[in-house]
Amino acid sequence: MTDNRDPSFKHFTTNGNEAAEEAQSSPQTPKAEAAGHQLLRRIDRREDILDRTVKEFDQVIDQLRGAAAARTSQETNHVNKAAPPVSERRAAPEVVPQTRTPPLTADNANVAQIVPGPQGGVAGQRPPVQEARKPEPRFEKPAVEVKAEMKDKTSIPGIVVINGDRGPIKAEPKSPDKGGSSGGGGGGGNGGGGGGVFHKRLGPVDFSASLKAGLRAIKQNLMVVMVFTLATNVLVLAIPVYLFQISDRVLTSRSVDTLVMLTALIVGAVILQAVFDGIRRMILMRTAVEVAAQLGAPILSAAARASLHSNGREYQTLGDLQQLRSFLVSSTLLSFLDAPIAPFFVLAVFLIHPHLGSIVIASALLLLVVTILNQKATAAPFGEANSFQSKANLHLDSMSRNSQIINALAMIPEAVRIWGKDMAGSLRAQVLAQDRNIALASLSKAVRLLTQVMMLGWGAHLALDGALTGGMVIAASIVAGRALGPIEGAIEGWNQVVQSRAAYGRISSLLQNSPLNFERLKLPRPEGRLDVERLLFVPNGTKRVVLNGVTFALNPGDSLAVIGSSGAGKTTLGKMLVGSILPTSGNVRLDLMDLRNWDQRQFGESIGYLPQDVQLFPGTIKANIARMQEDATDADIYAAAKLADVHDMIALLPHGYETFVAADGSPLSGGQKQRVALARAFFGNPRMVVLDEPNSNLDSAGEAALTRALAHAKQQKITVITITQRPALLNSVDKVLLLVNGTVALFGMRQDVLKALASRGMNLEGNPLDHNQLT
Repeated sequence: MTDNRDPSFKHFTTNGNEAAEEAQSSPQTPKAEAAGHQLLRRIDRREDILDRTVKEFDQVIDQLRGAAAARTSQETNHVNKAAPPVSERRAAPEVVPQTRTPPLTADNANVAQIVPGPQGGVAGQRPPVQEARKPEPRFEKPAVEVKAEMKDKTSIPGIVVINGDRGPIKAEPKSPDKGGSSGGGGGGGNGGGGGGVFHKRLGPVDFSASLKAGLRAIKQNLMVVMVFTLATNVLVLAIPVYLFQISDRVLTSRSVDTLVMLTALIVGAVILQAVFDGIRRMILMRTAVEVAAQLGAPILSAAARASLHSNGREYQTLGDLQQLRSFLVSSTLLSFLDAPIAPFFVLAVFLIHPHLGSIVIASALLLLVVTILNQKATAAPFGEANSFQSKANLHLDSMSRNSQIINALAMIPEAVRIWGKDMAGSLRAQVLAQDRNIALASLSKAVRLLTQVMMLGWGAHLALDGALTGGMVIAASIVAGRALGPIEGAIEGWNQVVQSRAAYGRISSLLQNSPLNFERLKLPRPEGRLDVERLLFVPNGTKRVVLNGVTFALNPGDSLAVIGSSGAGKTTLGKMLVGSILPTSGNVRLDLMDLRNWDQRQFGESIGYLPQDVQLFPGTIKANIARMQEDATDADIYAAAKLADVHDMIALLPHGYETFVAADGSPLSGGQKQRVALARAFFGNPRMVVLDEPNSNLDSAGEAALTRALAHAKQQKITVITITQRPALLNSVDKVLLLVNGTVALFGMRQDVLKALASRGMNLEGNPLDHNQLT
């Protein structure tokens, strides 16, 4: 046995005799000598106790390792309860029996401790120990067959680590009598997660508050910016004052000292003006960033919710946020901020001479007229350009989503032609609006230049009459240009003003009208009871009835197959069951509560959905199964993969769960994408799952795995609705519902519905059997 004690600690590196000799070598009083001997005796006893304890602990470790080796050789096909079954093992895990050693006190220090042997027998007895207990190994109970490759290292107690090629997936064992993950509802009842406790009332998302917070940030920062704007504009007067002083004082007095002093003051004023102008621009830039941070997430959330009832144009509101941000850092906004200072410049010109002030006022009024004309002349064309641009962007998004079809069918010219038509309309409207804006901006610039010409000309006339000096004329011309500059800048940037105002209107409308603003009571975790009552659905803008009077009910754990011909309304019904679309009338209730009254987050975490058109997010398979949740545990991801029976398929991929999936689903095949999406549907132990054509892309092995997944869901008492046209899945369900032209033709137990179809001579689509089907 190796002594690992610290040699620097003197009490444990010297024996009792050496300590006694060392103590005798130094003169001490009798009392001190007695105390020293007593201390040395205590040290000797503790040293002996520590030596025995270390030796006993090493012996116990050796016995435990021997027990683990014996148990491993006899039970090679067993592992911890949380471990998944696999076909072979590369290295058997080290199973260490767990012993519970009570704290050693004076009462139990003399009691011998029994160490379990390899097969539950007694391996030996430990002599009494009088020290505090040492941390002991944990016991992993073998329960089920091993089918996953286990690490050849001792894992964390209570966790089975399953090798992935680029990272472990950890499966935490759960007690068999506990419910599943409570998800959003915090259930955790018996039998897989039914009925949890009530939670406190949730506050609404309140996107209006987010909008107000963004506006409040703008207003507060603009107040600070206005202070620097005022200082900047005051310092701008330094140049005309400098010219006035040079013309009227320095040139007449020929004083070099006065010139040097004036120049130094003006240089300082110009530098300070530049600093203040830079500060206000930086504040505006940070204001734009703060607005984007305040409104970005609320806009995306509200757009995602609103897109359920539209073609997705609400996502373009993020572009409106970018437009608003660009306006906040533009020179156009600075012109509007400088505008309130313009009257003071006009007053300064009046103080120089009333005639010159009158010229400035007349020019300002003329520029205001030009501004109004610019607004009226460009409003309609800019609105038309934005409308065409929105259509072009929607078509561009459609091209991006369907790029494979466009390339496969050689539809690129047609797709570009449709996009080009909308883009051409937008460009034509923009050209018209910009032409008018440029013409009026040129007119405003001409007005300002002519104003300065008139100021200089009339000022010279007044100077000839002795009413003004040359320096006063030059100063008045510069101040007049500063007074008219903000108006000219506003005219030139009017296009940006119009677009930003429209963008803010769309942002405000989206956030204030979002249904996510409304408060919802957070209910207990649902059990899976589903009630569908008289569903009627007529798409907006049409008169076609897709669903008419659909009514049925399912108990927790029931499985239903929805069958019918194409266009019968099966997919529409599936979307209504998960809240993707809302019925025109009627109700879909989960545990007696209408879907519209569930908290959106809680409802989403309590259900699963596999759409007909499977789409995966760019990311790893692990992230896709976890629904992109960053706080998802490896155990939940693994449980979903096992429940959907896709773990073996994922294990065969080069990088396992860490395989990166592109936006188009590569490198996965259509069937693999569908199976990963199936695992995503089962993630989080949902209480209801809707599967729309889950076997449309599956081969025979995939269909067998799907059948096993449905059996697993049945065992977990998950309510499953499967939309299918293939008879293979009917053996995995309890009930069947036949939809014909949006109405329920048959509904009942599987055997009863199949018998009714056979007696009526109908196939699974509700159509009469043809000769080939009869034979």
